[in-house]
Amino acid sequence: MELLYTSTRDSNVAVTASQAILKGLSEDGGLYVPQQIPSLDISIDELAKMSYQEIAYEVMSRFFTDFTQSELKECIDKAYDDKFDTKEIAPLVKNGDAYYLELFHGSTIAFKDMALSILPHLLTTSAKKNNAENEIVILTATSGDTGKAALAGFADVAGTKIIVFYPKDGVSPIQEKQMVTQKGDNTYVVAIEGNFDDAQTGVKNIFNDRELGARLATAGYQFSSANSINIGRLIPQVVYYVYAYATLVKKGEIKNGDLINVVVPTGNFGNILAAYYAKMMGLPIAKLICASNENKVLHDFFASGEYDRNRDFILTSSPSMDILISSNLERLIYSLAGNDAKANKLLMEQLRMDGKYSITAEMKKGLEDFYGNFASEAETASAIAKLYQETGYVMDTHTAVGAFVYDEYKADNHDNHSTIIVSTASPFKFARSVMEAIDSKYASMEDFELVDELSKVAKVAVPKAIEEIRKAPVVHDKVVAAAAMSVTVEDILGM
Repeated sequence: MELLYTSTRDSNVAVTASQAILKGLSEDGGLYVPQQIPSLDISIDELAKMSYQEIAYEVMSRFFTDFTQSELKECIDKAYDDKFDTKEIAPLVKNGDAYYLELFHGSTIAFKDMALSILPHLLTTSAKKNNAENEIVILTATSGDTGKAALAGFADVAGTKIIVFYPKDGVSPIQEKQMVTQKGDNTYVVAIEGNFDDAQTGVKNIFNDRELGARLATAGYQFSSANSINIGRLIPQVVYYVYAYATLVKKGEIKNGDLINVVVPTGNFGNILAAYYAKMMGLPIAKLICASNENKVLHDFFASGEYDRNRDFILTSSPSMDILISSNLERLIYSLAGNDAKANKLLMEQLRMDGKYSITAEMKKGLEDFYGNFASEAETASAIAKLYQETGYVMDTHTAVGAFVYDEYKADNHDNHSTIIVSTASPFKFARSVMEAIDSKYASMEDFELVDELSKVAKVAVPKAIEEIRKAPVVHDKVVAAAAMSVTVEDILGM
């Protein structure tokens, strides 16, 4: 049976998976969601015998029903190949009483690789399926990791251009170097004077500018997105939760049917929403633990039922989570509202106008599966030092937020379920913050000296992604005001 996608803001919308992937964002400004979440109608025991690629097919084929078997398997095979430095694709490493799901073994050493390795193939296949004649312009805002992963995925892909906006002072030095050294005749990287929310809002405004869209079509272009607002980004993330559970069963760490908890450091809410979708498919997840940094808008939402972005934006050592407008939360709100597009649209309009909204008491009952908490900068550093001192394992700042919040959750709830902490990035991407957390003596070192020292301390080779940018020349140096994003896009496209 074909699974169609609707908009979180208009229940009359009904498109295929490939159409949703191709468009990225619905014309009404809403996000595409499946009309129903398919069940995981294959046993965990069977999944436990499969490779990551085989599990990816079993999960994605339930969502992307208008792709043929050969089309989807070709996309998967091209995505999850030797660009990952481990055969497992997403290794599980036990440290203390938790399992760390390492999602940073791809070409840009961050979890965004898990979805952005396959999105270009899903997108170009979708274009062919829908006879799209215009060149696809991928327009993306990044808080650090999405940008590089998207650039790497789409570099020199025929029929596409990619434009990435990032906050000039809102990413780590390594993250910025990864982006501004990106090669590819179709790649464009632009820094903005502002924060990530400014960049994300600017991109959404461009998508919703119908006059610009018409001029774009006349010039032979059409927009799509590589952000997690694109359903083609979100669904591949569901895979690694299913894979992780099956792996625990395979290793005998849990029995089939045992409940587990999942801890997800998150800013834009896509990664934890994928875990929520996995739970809705039938994966035995007990608690979804949402870990925030000092930009704790999500923590406050889970505590109060009010989402309020009217607060200071804080630059932290976990920049990929420095977000006050969590776009993917809209998909959860839509679900909590009983898939009521009108109710959701009203709340999103309140967010746009007033910067806040409150959900009903009935909707708040749907949050019982979630636990939210946050880590301060000092607590994040202490979590890195603690795990290193106890086990010798070095984690990045984002994973550390998750580890700290997990400890808080255990202290609050005395829950003994087996727990997976999602490790979203390599510590090498945030070498300065990580090394200074381990010992203040590293504060005087240069960035790449710290990389080499981290390699010694962690007993891990410097990743290829870091070695490649040591002496790579800067090829993107454009900086613009946030208000000039739309004009910048037109200039890049020669319109």
